[in-house]
Amino acid sequence: MARVYNFSPGPSMLSEEVLLMAQKDLLEYGTTGMSVMEMSHRSAMYLDIYNESVQLLKELMSIPDNYKILFPQGGATQQFSAVPLNLMKTEKADYIDSGNFAHLAAEEGKRYGKVNIAACSRADNYTYIPDLQKANFDPEADYLHITTNNTIYGTRFTQMPKTDVPLVADMSSNILSETYDVNDFGVIYAGAQKNIGPSGLCVLIVREDLLGAARACCPTLLNWAVLSKNDSMYNTPNTYGIYMAMLGFRWLKAKGGVAAMEKINIDKAQILYDFLDSSTLFSGTAVPEYRSRMNVTFVTGSDDLDNQFVKQAASAGLVNLKGHRSVGGMRASIYNAMPVEGVQKLVAFMKKFEGENAS
Repeated sequence: MARVYNFSPGPSMLSEEVLLMAQKDLLEYGTTGMSVMEMSHRSAMYLDIYNESVQLLKELMSIPDNYKILFPQGGATQQFSAVPLNLMKTEKADYIDSGNFAHLAAEEGKRYGKVNIAACSRADNYTYIPDLQKANFDPEADYLHITTNNTIYGTRFTQMPKTDVPLVADMSSNILSETYDVNDFGVIYAGAQKNIGPSGLCVLIVREDLLGAARACCPTLLNWAVLSKNDSMYNTPNTYGIYMAMLGFRWLKAKGGVAAMEKINIDKAQILYDFLDSSTLFSGTAVPEYRSRMNVTFVTGSDDLDNQFVKQAASAGLVNLKGHRSVGGMRASIYNAMPVEGVQKLVAFMKKFEGENAS
């Protein structure tokens, strides 16, 4: 069976180069005589993998020396709890509610203190990023939390909020897809399963002055200072996930890095949005000003046609295009590993479907 174009929102498509390298290394990594899955996380051979992973990510994102790079387990959702447990000194925080995961992060934050929703687009089904007014921020908040890209609804922050408190960003669905100035953030975290590697791993980037203030009730494995002191190895980390991340970082570096990949991602998204804007059958669901480059959401206007499209697309090797139930329709997740050819084939199929079904 030929490989399909996988438009899943996550776990998502990985590059063939990365998969082939992992296949080659599966039985024996280099000349170690064992698989990465068999290595002690304390061994010199594994520490080489861990240190290269850290160094590559630092290089790819131009992460300053006063930030700590960590690889905790549990994906991004576990950080919904870790953020307030490590940062809520006054038990107050600002959150921007711009999508499902942004909402869940805020709801989790409420378990530990007073959460102020400084801006929200929930009433409009998250079709845009809400306007940010400084007057709506809590002057006593310890941090401002945002989700830079909203996977389900297909929107993204086009500019970062200006704030006097640490900016905390969940970048799960667009990390390494566009350039950011890490200095603008106090904390960045991201689940690995979209632009980095397999699920179960989280990338956490924390400014060092924010370490060491965890609340007394903070579980040890959520305490960033403990993770930092032990280089993510207070307990056995997701060793294979970190190795796969390393392969992904190597692949991205070979492609020219984040800036080069951003240009490719802009082109990929433009191909799809240009068709949607000219289509007589399909239409996008996100407000154009805030359209995501990673997750493109669209509908035909008919549930029956939407279902027919998803089924026929899968038969053509274009899989996992069904949209989330809260939006309906379709969603094409076109992360870093999705080649331009995959988007072109999708658009060609959409044109064919439109010709056969548009009234």
